[in-house]
Amino acid sequence: MADLGAEAKDREFDYPKARAGGLDVAFMSIYTSPKQDDDGSAWQVANEMIDGVEALVQRHPDRFAILTSPRDTNRLLEDGRVLLPLGMENGAPLGDKLANVLFFFDRGVRYITLAHSAANRIADSSYALEKKWNGLSPFGRDVVREMNRLGIIVDVSHLGDASAKEAIALSTVPVIASHSAFRHFTPGFERNISDDIAKAVAAKGGVVQVPFGTAFIDPASAADTQAHFRAINDFNLRNTELKAQGKPGQDRTAFDKAWNEAHPTHSSTLAQVLDQIDYGVKLIGIDHVGIGSDFDGVDGELPAELKTVADFPHLVAGLQARGYKDADIRKILGGNLLRAWTAIEAGAKKPAR
Repeated sequence: MADLGAEAKDREFDYPKARAGGLDVAFMSIYTSPKQDDDGSAWQVANEMIDGVEALVQRHPDRFAILTSPRDTNRLLEDGRVLLPLGMENGAPLGDKLANVLFFFDRGVRYITLAHSAANRIADSSYALEKKWNGLSPFGRDVVREMNRLGIIVDVSHLGDASAKEAIALSTVPVIASHSAFRHFTPGFERNISDDIAKAVAAKGGVVQVPFGTAFIDPASAADTQAHFRAINDFNLRNTELKAQGKPGQDRTAFDKAWNEAHPTHSSTLAQVLDQIDYGVKLIGIDHVGIGSDFDGVDGELPAELKTVADFPHLVAGLQARGYKDADIRKILGGNLLRAWTAIEAGAKKPAR
C-alpha cells in the first residue's frame, strides 16, 4: 500500500488532503474482483489489503487508527487522527464458508457489499443481464443472518434489484447502500438505486449514500458504464468458451482500446451531486441520505469541484447554498451512517468463539 501519511499529487486520499478537507472517518475499501473470485485468490487478496491498512496505521499511529465501532469515534478523533474503518466491497473472499464472515469480522471488516460487478456465491450483480439467483442464494441468506448476528453492515450497492430487496427484507437491522446514486436521473441503469429500494432502505432505518463518480451521476456516462460492464462479461464468457475448446482467447488490451476509442470520457458537476442529495432528501428524508464518495474507485472521473477529499468544503458550501442547515449537513456527511451503524451494532449478538 502507498504511504498515505504523505501527500502525493496523483492521489485522491491521503492524510494531508483529509486534514485539508475536514475528513475524519474514511472507509477503506477491501475490494476484490470477479476475476479474483473465479481464480480463487479473493481471500488472499482481501487479507493482503487488510494487512496493508494495518501496516499504514503502524507506520503512522499519530495520523491513522482503524475504527471498528462507532462508539470509539469521538475518543479516537481527539488527537487529530483520521479513522479508517474497513468495508469489504464484494463478498467473494468469503468463498463458500460461513465461518469466513466471523474471520473477517475479527480482522476488522464492518460492512460487506454482498456482490460486485458479477454474480458470486451470495447474490446477483446489477450489471449482469442474466440473474443467477433472482435474489439471494441459500448461502447468501445465511451470510446476511450471520452479518446481523455479528454487527456487520449489510451493503446493497452493486446488487441486482431482486437481491437487494431480499437482503433488505431479510435483515433485522438497518442496511446501507454504500455508494449508489438515485436511478431517477439515470433510467435503466440498475447499478443506481431505484426509488422503491431506496424507500425500503429508509424504512429499515438505513442510509443511501450518494457517490461522486461521473459514471453514477451523469446519464450518458451511466449508460456507457452499464454497456461496458456487460460487454466485459460477454468478453469473459467468450474467452471461457474458447479456452474450453482449446482455442486462443481474445486480447483484452485490444478490447479495452477499441472500447475507449468508441466511448469518450464524460464530465460531471458538483451541481449534479447536489441534485442527487436533494432528490434523496425529498424521497426518503434527511435522516436516510449520506455520502459514499468512491474516491480512488472511479479512475479520477469526478466533478471538477470534487477531485480529492480536500475538496469536501466545496460540497459543504454547495449544501449551504441550497439551504441546508448545519445540523442536517452533519447528518449527510456522516451522522446518518454513524446512527445506523450504532443500531446495527446494538442489534448484534455476542460473536461465537
